[in-house]
Formats: sequence, structure tokens, C-alpha cells
Amino acid sequence: MSRLASAFAKPHPALVTFVTGGDGPTPAILDALVAGGTDVIELGMPFTDPMADGPAIQAANLRSLGAGTTTADLFAIAKDFRARHPEVPLVLMGYANPMTIRGADWFAAAARDAGVDGVICVDIPPEEDDALGPQLRAAGIDLIRLATPTTDAARLPTVLDGASGFVYYVSVAGITGLQQAAQDSIDTAVASLKAATDLPIAVGFGVRTPEQAAAIGRVADGVVVGSAIVELIGQHGLDAPAHVTAYIRTLSDALSSARKELA
Repeated sequence: MSRLASAFAKPHPALVTFVTGGDGPTPAILDALVAGGTDVIELGMPFTDPMADGPAIQAANLRSLGAGTTTADLFAIAKDFRARHPEVPLVLMGYANPMTIRGADWFAAAARDAGVDGVICVDIPPEEDDALGPQLRAAGIDLIRLATPTTDAARLPTVLDGASGFVYYVSVAGITGLQQAAQDSIDTAVASLKAATDLPIAVGFGVRTPEQAAAIGRVADGVVVGSAIVELIGQHGLDAPAHVTAYIRTLSDALSSARKELA
């Protein structure tokens, strides 16, 4: 069983957490996520035009790039993380340019060698899978696809074709961090996705509180939290790891309780 499959096979919804690589003391922050109880980590690749992201992650991208973070730095962070945490899944999330500028074969090989489990590329649509998908699959790396409220029944099979690891349901038609979808709409969307695929469904965008996480965890296989963590890093800088661990524990505890309620 892969690390991602194991993470979603636990007796509680998976807590999927996002941070921007190179923003703050990233290795210590990744350790803090694990200490708090995260199940899957998304490591954001900083980019100059993060079109899907709200102000918090945009600012994190600028801080990281301003500090001189490179793609090579991210792979080094990933490789060191894998040595410290051999069982925790690590997913690279970002945009096409940093992933393809040196060639998809190079990127896939570097990700494999760093111990990366999956990749989420925000701006390569499934219709252009050949830009990156074959190379990732050949390297044994899951290509995690995004579904949104505007993904209708006619297009969903295209989104799911070639997807693996899990499906990331973007619960709002907008950018990260600024709003959250109504729970009823999340319930309906998750049910539709589950009818179409056996892949785990993780729901993100706008999730901030333990209560929100628990409500989503009652219907989904995972809950994604990003902007709230990135804001803590922006506020606390070098002191962020302790704050991150404390916050993640509140989310992890809420998800454990949510599944127990359904048992």
C-alpha cells in the first residue's frame, strides 16, 4: 500500500495540510505539522503568479521567492523530510512553469528521487495530461486532480481519467482562503464524486476551524487546510512551529471525533 493510500485508510478522515516551501523555517514547520497530527502534507512550490491563491498564500509566495528559494531547494527540503518521516505522504503543489520548464522527465525524476508521493498542478487541465502526467506515472508518482463546483457530469470523467492518490475537491469557485462553501453543497458534491470514483475525496478551500473540519470530515475522506496555517507562519516567523503544532492538534482532534460520531 502506498503512503497516500495508507493515510486515507486510517480510522478517521485524513488531515491534509498545505504550506509554501521556503516561507519561514520550512523543515521545522513540516515537523510541526507531523507533530500536530497531520496525515498528508502539501508542499507549495513558490511561483510569481499564483493565480488560484488568495492574499495569504500570495504573500507566502513573495516571502519565499524574496528569500531566494529555488526548485532545487524544495527538492532538498522534500528529501530531508522523507529521511525524517519515512511514512508521511508528501505532495508537491504548484503551477506548471516550475514543473515543466526543465522538462517533465527531469521534474518527475527529481520528485521521485526526493521521495515525493504525489503532485498537484493547478494550471495543467486534464485535457493536457501529456504535458506532465505520463512522466509522473512512469516515476510512480500520483497525479492528483482537482474537481470544482463547475465540474459538471460531462467533464468529470475527463478529470478522473489518469487521476490517482486522491481527488481534491475545491469547494468554492474562487481563490484560496477567503470564503467557504455551504455544507449542503459540499455534501452533494462529495456524494457525486464518490459515485464516480473509488479514489478518496479530500475537500479544501476556506477551511479554518475545527468545527468546519469536523463537518466536512463526516462526509469526505479528507479535509485540506492551507491559508490558516500560512497565516500563522506569516505572523510568527521563526516562532511559527509551536503555533502550527497547537493549531493542527485542534483540527486533528476534531476529525477524530467526527468519525467516532458516525461509528
